Amino acid sequence: MTFTKIFGALCGALLVFLLINWAAGGIYTDGVNYATGDKQAYTIDTGEEKPAAAKDAGPTFDELFAKADPAKGEKIFSKCKACHKIDGNNAVGPHLNGVVGRQVASVSDFSYSDALKGLGGEWTPDRIQQFIENPKKYAPGTKMGFAGLSKVADRADVIAFLATQK
Repeated sequence: MTFTKIFGALCGALLVFLLINWAAGGIYTDGVNYATGDKQAYTIDTGEEKPAAAKDAGPTFDELFAKADPAKGEKIFSKCKACHKIDGNNAVGPHLNGVVGRQVASVSDFSYSDALKGLGGEWTPDRIQQFIENPKKYAPGTKMGFAGLSKVADRADVIAFLATQK
């Protein structure tokens, strides 16, 4: 009988804690179900416009490219050296000598993915910066496994460095 009383008291205490947790969860939630990622069911439109994205607040790529530093770009290019060379020889990726202004997928002795072959055109500074920001998004199906350079200033510096490599 004593064991039954102890077990009953333990179950009762756990039940009280469960109910307190349930009540606190109902009172102190922020409208997001973190298990599923669902947000609140509705929003109230106040008529105010949403603030502009922070991404739009900074200088444009063209402004940064005009002031780009090839010396900084050479340091940042060290991330690219695992797959690309600038000595005219191909590695895992094609050599990048003269890439600025070169036709896309035009190194004759390199096997490009169909995604890059289908792009056509030439590698302008703006097009290169879009590609190296997120290669998989720019050219879905590309074999390039690099995640990309997130900072626009870094992309501008790297492209300025590549423009000096003929």
